[in-house]
Amino acid sequence: LAALDTQALIPQLEKAQELGIPVIGFDSGVDSDIPLSTAATGNLAAAAVAADKMAELVGGSGQVAVIVHDQTSRTGIDRRDGFVNQMESEYPDIEIVDIQYGGGDQLKSTDLAKAIIQAHPDIKGFFGANEGSIIGVLNAVTELGKEGEIVVIGYDSGQQQMDAIRAGTEAGAITQDPIGIGYKCVEAAVKALDGETLPKEIDTGFHWFDATNIDSDTIAPLLYK
Repeated sequence: LAALDTQALIPQLEKAQELGIPVIGFDSGVDSDIPLSTAATGNLAAAAVAADKMAELVGGSGQVAVIVHDQTSRTGIDRRDGFVNQMESEYPDIEIVDIQYGGGDQLKSTDLAKAIIQAHPDIKGFFGANEGSIIGVLNAVTELGKEGEIVVIGYDSGQQQMDAIRAGTEAGAITQDPIGIGYKCVEAAVKALDGETLPKEIDTGFHWFDATNIDSDTIAPLLYK
């Protein structure tokens, strides 16, 4: 089970529990103890690394903004909070001037990012919390002629984002381990059917990638086009 909303599927989870059907979560979890385990990226920690990279690249001060896909999924909540909490606790001279939610839609995220840039002409950086969000940021930066002026950091991959990193328009991104997520989810399901006890969370890891390692043997297999 990968949920787009941490609450919406709880009635279905309760039904599965009543029927004795084991549930394994993957990628995006729920606010329930019913799933026996969830295989997912540690999004709080991953987004904190994105914040560290942003702080380094903007020189430790200035204005930045965040475009997130939603505020209902576990991934959206944790990627937002991981970035924001790290900035607020470790980098007091960096101000997050806006957080907007584009639904992962490239066009909506483009409009949101353009509005933020126009409202904050001195903005130094953007964090996009998933592929659709960051493509919107890249579109906005390009359309407004801000390439090289705004530090762009993303999440996930996709051809446009990979091209932007190679071209230098985007500084880098966080990639999950989609192969590991799928493998660990199936492995956990088999163990559940065999009656084994599972950890509530299985951290499948993440990596920072940029132009220096995007084609490496470690990173390249994890990226999708």
